[in-house]
Amino acid sequence: MTSKTKNSQTSGSYTKRPSKPSSKPRSPRQKRGNVFHQRLGSLTFHQAIQLLGDDGAKLMRLGDRFSEINPDDVFLGGDLLRAKVADVGEKFHGPDTPPELADGTVIVTLTLQSARAKQIQTNCDSCDMPCHHVAVTLDYLLDSKSVLGLAVPPDESVPLEHLTEKEAFDRALDERRKRAAEEPMRVRSMDASIPWADYVVTSHNTGKSYRVALRGTEPHQSYCSCPDFRTNGLGTCKHVLNVAEKVQKRFSAARLAEPYTRKHISLRMHYGQDFGLRFNVPTRKNPSVLEIVGDLVDQSTTDAHDVMQRIEALEAKGRDLQIFPDAEEFIQRELIRKQLADKCEEIRRDPEGHPLREKLLTAKLLPYQLDGIAFATASGRAILADDMGLGKTIQGIGTAELLSRWAGIRRVLVICPASLKSQWRDEVARFSGRSVQLVMGTAPERIEQYQSDTFFTVCNYEQVLRDLEPIESVDWDLVILDEGQRIKNWESKTSNMIRSISSPFRLVLSGTPLENNLGELFTVTRFVDEHRLGSAFKFFNRHRVVDDKGKTIGYQHLDLLRERMKPILLRRTRGEVAKQLPNRIDQIIRVTPTDEQLEIHNGQMRIVAQITGKKFLTEMDLLRLRRALAIARMACDSTYLVTQQEPEYSSKLERLSELLESLLADPSRKIVLFSEWKRMLDRVESRLDQIGCDYVRLDGSVTQKKRPAIVSAFQDDPECRVILMTNAGSTGLNLQSANVVVNCDLPWNPAVLEQRIARAHRMGQKNPVHVYNLVTTDTIEEGLLDTLASKQELADASLNFDSETHAVAVSSGTDDLRKRLEKMKLPQFAAPVDESKRANVTAESQRIAERRRNVSKATGDLVTAALSLAGNLLGGPGDTPVDERTVDDLTRQLSDSVDRDAQDRPQLTITLEDETALRSLASTLASLLASSTRAPDHTNTQPTAD
Repeated sequence: MTSKTKNSQTSGSYTKRPSKPSSKPRSPRQKRGNVFHQRLGSLTFHQAIQLLGDDGAKLMRLGDRFSEINPDDVFLGGDLLRAKVADVGEKFHGPDTPPELADGTVIVTLTLQSARAKQIQTNCDSCDMPCHHVAVTLDYLLDSKSVLGLAVPPDESVPLEHLTEKEAFDRALDERRKRAAEEPMRVRSMDASIPWADYVVTSHNTGKSYRVALRGTEPHQSYCSCPDFRTNGLGTCKHVLNVAEKVQKRFSAARLAEPYTRKHISLRMHYGQDFGLRFNVPTRKNPSVLEIVGDLVDQSTTDAHDVMQRIEALEAKGRDLQIFPDAEEFIQRELIRKQLADKCEEIRRDPEGHPLREKLLTAKLLPYQLDGIAFATASGRAILADDMGLGKTIQGIGTAELLSRWAGIRRVLVICPASLKSQWRDEVARFSGRSVQLVMGTAPERIEQYQSDTFFTVCNYEQVLRDLEPIESVDWDLVILDEGQRIKNWESKTSNMIRSISSPFRLVLSGTPLENNLGELFTVTRFVDEHRLGSAFKFFNRHRVVDDKGKTIGYQHLDLLRERMKPILLRRTRGEVAKQLPNRIDQIIRVTPTDEQLEIHNGQMRIVAQITGKKFLTEMDLLRLRRALAIARMACDSTYLVTQQEPEYSSKLERLSELLESLLADPSRKIVLFSEWKRMLDRVESRLDQIGCDYVRLDGSVTQKKRPAIVSAFQDDPECRVILMTNAGSTGLNLQSANVVVNCDLPWNPAVLEQRIARAHRMGQKNPVHVYNLVTTDTIEEGLLDTLASKQELADASLNFDSETHAVAVSSGTDDLRKRLEKMKLPQFAAPVDESKRANVTAESQRIAERRRNVSKATGDLVTAALSLAGNLLGGPGDTPVDERTVDDLTRQLSDSVDRDAQDRPQLTITLEDETALRSLASTLASLLASSTRAPDHTNTQPTAD
């Protein structure tokens, strides 16, 4: 709203009035002490409308058309604002001016009704009711707060959406001022002798450092490398404001009055409403430079080719030019994007007939999938928001492949839910020959994995929080967010961290980029293009409608939003591409089990390994085997199926809930959900109740009499979206209204799996049927995938006219089970340990070892004694002494012939020919020992007396 004033100049939705004040602006201390002035300063446009009553908006328009205020006719005193309002009538608007708006002058006053309530009271000396005179006075007040010395931030109790864009701007700016004043920061100047210099600012709260180029105190004069400066549209941030405050305290007013002197030409990014590239020119003007840069000093452009031509012209003139890093990055990205867009335009003209449908990946792409790949590649940064089941993953892989061929990318980071990591690995292997690495393990292992030369690196959202530093240290070419709505809270830590990952190309895959509110779309869009929707406060102010308490009651200007999103967002519904879809689409959803599930599963598989290791299987063995396999398969679904106790551990149920929510978001989806176990259907029912979905259930316990009513409810009631079934409950049913089949678990027999799917995929089905098979990784369920495929061989050979199979072997039930288990390549578990037997064996081994040590010692003692005896027999004390050198030589030779025990004692091992030789040696030694006990002691013999 605007009011007519003399010499007024309108800009946007506000009138710029002369800067001549009618009263001297008050100091902050004066304004704080005057409640009336505070209230006038914080008054918002929405509150002004409320003061005027139900016709407030209409009165504002009338005041704008038929009244004017001269700034000299406005008086602001201690508790009074008085304005003289002139009706301009026919003088400006002609003979159709209403009589009540004829020329005249009235006096309008504003006072404070109650200091406690801070309610403004209005009065017009010509009108009894709220009128256009009061409206134009309020409009003047709103537009001239700074002139009147009343410029304070809008009342914080007023919802952002009730502020005008200028009021929202002022509030956002005030928030940065408060942060600048309250948050501790360390500032270091690159040149402490001058105020207008480069500074390094380190935040005490986060420890992060940013470069601030301070060139003045006005918005857009300075620069900061922080993310908020790039996106808030204010032209400043808390770091710039903090530095400016410290500079004003450090330097004199005279030094601060000296403007920054620019000596060189530079190219920068302008982060205002007019976002784009701008040139900075030297303070000392040069006509030839100005002729080249033209109007790109005061206005921005995103035309990278035009800027490159001007850069080349400056270089041809011998002018040095500094290009700031963010400007260089933007130019490089735009130039590549333009080249890619030209190439992709050819694809999008005829995706059905383009050769890349068959040559880009190892699978033939559907036309809309190739079109989606071309769209994402041409945009460089895009959101693919296709309905679930239309192949967003293969389009993500195809985009990476096309960017590799045309833009030379080498490193792709995929961030997805943990439950989808294995699926990405399998899809990459299935559709592309590129290498793929799943990030897992310890912190050092994860760091090494991020730094590897793998083309695709796949991590989950939780890992980004832990591993941001090693992730940021890698130069990623493309970052793909799968289930991108996971960053929907734009102020969350996860969202902020993921947005900080640098890459020239970005892609978001999400069937539901907007689940609950526009804020989610804003967040996802900011990851792709942080400038497309502007600052957060402008976006919410423009598009969200709230009540007086701030509760969202609607959205507005959605046509403008769609126009803004069109270049970066592509969404296709199943209905739009139905003619391109095959009759049946199968998708495997791999789920990582919890540790608790694996513990149960692996315990049962050890039993399976023991039993299958037997040469012959008895009936009891088969009974135990089938039971162990059943429990292992139940554990893949949920621990509750086995233990029937809380807490329940089931990653599959969590993933199933996500899948059902995504599917049910499309009102055209009708779902048949199967499980082998009724207890699993009980668990699924509780999840559907949480979602708030209508469903019916049909299992073997339902009588034939009740079945038709249940089937009819699912077939005919549009509100009934899901039917839960077991194999026994599905026999003979035709459910053509269903277009989705979800298998919570896989049956042993592929014929049973096909029977499940045939409930929906059959004659009379007019829509493509999507089949989702949930498979728990690193379990028997993965083995079932291969065996199900091999068991399908017989059916293919019999029914498929294109089959080249001529013969199929058939085996007995027991042999078939054994072969299938062998084919699954089950993990080799160690057999269960019998602890009591192990203790007995250990004790026996220790006894044997001790006996051997005793025998060895006894043998050594025996040999030593025998040799000592031989020495005594062969010589005496009077004999010739032994040659010491001979002893040394023999000792050395013997040392080479002996071993050493654990205590480093010499061990002499004697090898005999046979048992007879051993006994002969023992006999000889025994004789020598016996002789030694009888031999006289010659050394002590004395003559005896007769």
